[in-house]
Amino acid sequence: MAVFFAGLLPVIAFTVIEDQYGTIAGLIAGMVFGVGEICFELYKHKKVQKITWIGNGLLLVLGGVSLISDEGIWFKMQPAIMEAAFAIALWVSWFIKKPLIVVLAEQQGQKLPEFMKTRMSGMTFRMGIFFAAHAVLATWAALHWSSNAWALLKGVGLTVSLIVYMLLEVLYIRRSAMKALTPEQIAEQIKKIQEEQQSQ
Repeated sequence: MAVFFAGLLPVIAFTVIEDQYGTIAGLIAGMVFGVGEICFELYKHKKVQKITWIGNGLLLVLGGVSLISDEGIWFKMQPAIMEAAFAIALWVSWFIKKPLIVVLAEQQGQKLPEFMKTRMSGMTFRMGIFFAAHAVLATWAALHWSSNAWALLKGVGLTVSLIVYMLLEVLYIRRSAMKALTPEQIAEQIKKIQEEQQSQ
C-alpha cells in the first residue's frame, strides 16, 4: 500500500500551513515534511523504498517550481502525475504481455494457476483505466478545488475508491472464473500448483 500513501504527510502539512500562513509557507512545510519522510524511512528501515524516492523526489521538484513561480498548483500536481505514471506502467506491462500485477505476485513467490494469470492480466489493464481516470480527477482537483478538498481526494478519496474498485474486481474475477471453469477444473489447477511447490 506504500504506493498510495507516498507523500501523504507532506500533502497534509502543505494544506494545514497554507490555510493559516499562505502558499509559500505551505510549500516550504510540505517540502520539509517530504525530506523528513525520506530521512525517517532511512533511519527506521536503513533504506528508502523506490516509491518514497519517486513520490517525494517529484514532490520536492514540483515544490521548487511552485516556489519559483509563486504558484502552489505545481505542488498539487504530484498525485496526478504519480497516478498517470502508474496507469502507463500498467498498460505498457499489459501490452508487452508481462502484466505488472502478475509479475509482482510471482516476485513475492506466489504460484498462480493459469486461470488466475489470465484474469489478473485483464485486471492489470482495467486498473490502468482506474488510475488514468483518477489522474484526470486529481488534475481537475489541483486546478479547481480548494486545498482541503484536494488533500481529501489525495488521501481518503484514492484509498476508498481503490478499496471499492478492488472489491468489485474480486467479485468479477470470481464470477468470471466460475463461468469459464468447473469447480473441479479450478481445484485441479490449484492442486497442480501445490504439488509443484512441495516438490521444490
